[in-house]
Amino acid sequence: MDEQFDKQSLTEHLRELRSCLLISLGAVACGFTLAYTFIRPIADWFFQPLVLVMPEQKSLIFTSYQEGFFFI
Repeated sequence: MDEQFDKQSLTEHLRELRSCLLISLGAVACGFTLAYTFIRPIADWFFQPLVLVMPEQKSLIFTSYQEGFFFI
């Protein structure tokens, strides 16, 4: 297999690198989309113990701007 790579020209190496990067980018995009689709059930499951012990008519308070974006 090493002989195959030694015989490739620079453009062939770059073409193979481009295809690997595109496949990796596609996999990351699919994983992000899948995870973002299930964010609400994950957040409900994660916060369920806290919500059960909170007093009635109280809500969660976020102390910094970015905290509200973690579980939309």
